[in-house]
Amino acid sequence: MSTLAAQAISTGRLDLLPLHVEHAEEMAAVLSDPALHTFIGGTPDTPQALRSRYQRMIAGSPDPAVSWLNWVIRLRDESCLTGTLQATVSPSGHGPIAEIAWVVGTPWQGKGIATEAARGLVAWLGKQPVHTVIAHIHPGHRASAAVATAAGLTPTDEWHEGEIRWHRSLRRQLQRS
Repeated sequence: MSTLAAQAISTGRLDLLPLHVEHAEEMAAVLSDPALHTFIGGTPDTPQALRSRYQRMIAGSPDPAVSWLNWVIRLRDESCLTGTLQATVSPSGHGPIAEIAWVVGTPWQGKGIATEAARGLVAWLGKQPVHTVIAHIHPGHRASAAVATAAGLTPTDEWHEGEIRWHRSLRRQLQRS
């Protein structure tokens, strides 16, 4: 499998834009609510810390078989960033697997942004050489469970670091032009 790169993805209301270091300042404000860290742990990053983290993420995985794909979520009508999406694509015995995650800033939650972004990401992954999509969701995080369900993932009985593994197989569909 060759390394994948994040590409711009458009949905009804959103532009999913490949992550750039320049997004750090605005994203630090978007992700500044400590409540966002209830299920994922940690505390909000400063713009400087986020810039450093984004530089590492953009540099990519040290493992050439693994692709780190990262996007910011832009709400087109308001021309503002509202969150992030990521997919880590790794080889497996059954074909490439994409582990996905999303975060939407508190002011934009409850508006279907995470659902629309996750659906757009899964649709895009379905056009890539990816066999399976997984997400790990805290059992108490009902909003993320709803997003995963809307993106076609279903919970499994597998646990990973206190979270439930969700799964979706992507079936190859012939593209008609």
